[in-house]
Amino acid sequence: MFKRVENELELAMFNGIWTTVWMEKGFELEFSEHALERFVIVTEEGHYVGTSEIKPYCLTSSSINDAGPFQTHPKIIEAGDAVAEIDKIALLRSYRGRHISDLLSSAVYIAEKLQLKYFVSLLEPKFMRALRISYQVPLEKVGEKVFYKGDDVIPVLFDMEKMYRNKNSYEWLVYPQEAVLAANGAGGTGRTV
Repeated sequence: MFKRVENELELAMFNGIWTTVWMEKGFELEFSEHALERFVIVTEEGHYVGTSEIKPYCLTSSSINDAGPFQTHPKIIEAGDAVAEIDKIALLRSYRGRHISDLLSSAVYIAEKLQLKYFVSLLEPKFMRALRISYQVPLEKVGEKVFYKGDDVIPVLFDMEKMYRNKNSYEWLVYPQEAVLAANGAGGTGRTV
């Protein structure tokens, strides 16, 4: 399941997970000053195993623009403030594959909650392919593969609005019970954990 980072202990777990994964992969560590939301992935046994971070996106000043032509993409320009960056998508090695749906669900949940249309991101080519093929995530390449801060990445635009408006099309999508209740009123609708 996914859980919002709500205290210093969870922030320490969050930072420990993504920095472990980044160092393992040879990525440059880059701590974010401002985040809209941070999530940790927690197993049924209570182990913290993954992270995702949603950051504000700005056409003129976001550093992600250095890696791809996000600032000139028509959908991003048209969406205005309804765009954010998803970063620090990480799962500890022994948990990869099993908890990707939790990471994706956290992204869809926060996009719906904040009414964001798109997320911009830099993805490893293999991970992008898995998202597209195995999870049917609506995404598009915004630019060509580039070497950026330690690895080859592809600049990508996620259509978050398409996912949260068509939840039944994504079998992997699961919101925690309290998120469903908050989003849909008492009683909720849709799948829960």
